[in-house]
Amino acid sequence: MIRTVESVPHVSAPVLAAYRYCEAVTGQQARNFAYGIRLLPTPKRRAMSALYAFSRRVDDIGDGALADDVKTERLTETRTLLTRIREGAVAEDDTDPVAVALAHAAEAFPIPLGGLDELIDGVQMDVRGETYETWDDLKVYCRCVAGAIGRLSLGVFGTEPGARGAERAPEYADTLGLALQLTNILRDIREDAEGGRTYLPADDLAKFGCSAGLDGPTPPEGSDFPGLVHFEVRRARALFAEGYRLLPMLDRRSGACVAAMAGIYRRLLDRIEREPEAVLRGRVSLPGREKAYVAVRGLSGLDTRHVTRHSSRRTVRRRA
Repeated sequence: MIRTVESVPHVSAPVLAAYRYCEAVTGQQARNFAYGIRLLPTPKRRAMSALYAFSRRVDDIGDGALADDVKTERLTETRTLLTRIREGAVAEDDTDPVAVALAHAAEAFPIPLGGLDELIDGVQMDVRGETYETWDDLKVYCRCVAGAIGRLSLGVFGTEPGARGAERAPEYADTLGLALQLTNILRDIREDAEGGRTYLPADDLAKFGCSAGLDGPTPPEGSDFPGLVHFEVRRARALFAEGYRLLPMLDRRSGACVAAMAGIYRRLLDRIEREPEAVLRGRVSLPGREKAYVAVRGLSGLDTRHVTRHSSRRTVRRRA
């Protein structure tokens, strides 16, 4: 069983300032993520903000305009910083607020910091310009940049004492991360293509006549772009269905946080499915009122109860 930490010791002024910095970064740079973590108690919300701020730093290195060799050097420096955090070598008065906050969070919660090493590995794959022939190839990348974040987050959330199947919670958190990442890939198809990045598997692009590229407002002539999108949407939905099995293992507020973040992406997936070519014209997003509804739904426990009922029916069918 994964340990749940419900309280942390008194937070000193330097650490509190570091957390506030991380929360500001999260609020400015990750509105969907920030929407979800509002539902958490303060210690967990702060820890999640520290995880996001460190992850954002890694992502910004990969997405920035620096030369590839400089990006590689910066990623190596960031990995060295992560080693210092892991070894408890970051003082409360360190000048790096992200390091201070993450070091404190890692002391308060059983966060598997190796997941951040995996994130750095994934961003290094971006720097190298790797492409993916098959879904199995792409899954390796998605597990680094998103599955790992799911497992890191689970270190903060913990599981409920006595939760059935809790030993599989990291697996479900990982799968939910894959679902979110595949949704991101679909949403950002054109933006990524304009930046010279192609994430969808080459096998899938070829199958639907889209190998010529997706960097314009319309699909390649003669392609079945809607068919490609619907194919990937079905894959993402299957991942969501599997990953949602995590929800009944979490306490109410952690489950609400996960349900809110995942729910926002599932609704994005719905919009993409209804109008596939919209992703070639601009970024698909949800209005604030719809995000608020998803958050309320998560806090009410509707998604958790749905997953629990669905799992119970499956168990009954197997026994029958």
